[in-house]
Amino acid sequence: MSAGKILVSDEEGDYLLKFVGDVRVTLCGSLNRYMDRIFGSSDVKKVVIDMLEADGLDSTTLGLTAKLGLHCRKEYGVHVQVFCQNPSILRTLDCMGFDEIFDIFQEIPNLNAKLHSIDPVNADVDEIRQQVLEAHRILVRLNPENSAEFTDLIRALESDS
Repeated sequence: MSAGKILVSDEEGDYLLKFVGDVRVTLCGSLNRYMDRIFGSSDVKKVVIDMLEADGLDSTTLGLTAKLGLHCRKEYGVHVQVFCQNPSILRTLDCMGFDEIFDIFQEIPNLNAKLHSIDPVNADVDEIRQQVLEAHRILVRLNPENSAEFTDLIRALESDS
C-alpha cells in the first residue's frame, strides 16, 4: 500500500476531501483540523469524500469521517457523498453502518476541483489519543455491533487519559 495523503478543495461552500493511498491515524490530526474549518463555516452546500484512489482507511480515519457525516446532516442538512470502488473499503463502510450517514456511490464523479494537500499538523500524543478515542466512540455509536471490536481500545485510551 502506498503512503497516504489527503487532498482538499473548498470552493464557495463545496468541500471535497480526496483520500489517496493508505490513510491512517498519522493524518488524522490534519483531517480533524480541516474538518474544524468545515464545521466553522456557515455556508456548507456540499461535502464529497473521494475514496477512489484510497488503498485503505484505518478505524480512526473512518471514525473521523463518520463525525463529518453526522455533523453535516445535523448542522447543515447536507448528506456527505462518498465515491469509492475499492471492494474492501466498500465492505467496511457497509459493515460499520456508514450507509446510514453517507450517500455512497461507485460511479466515477465529474469533479473539477483545484485540489491541494491538507496542511500538516504535528499533534502531541494527548491530542492524538483524544482524536482516536473520539473516533472510536463515534464508530460504536454509529453501529453498536462495532462495540465488540473497539471496546478494549476505548477502555485502554480512557485509562490513559
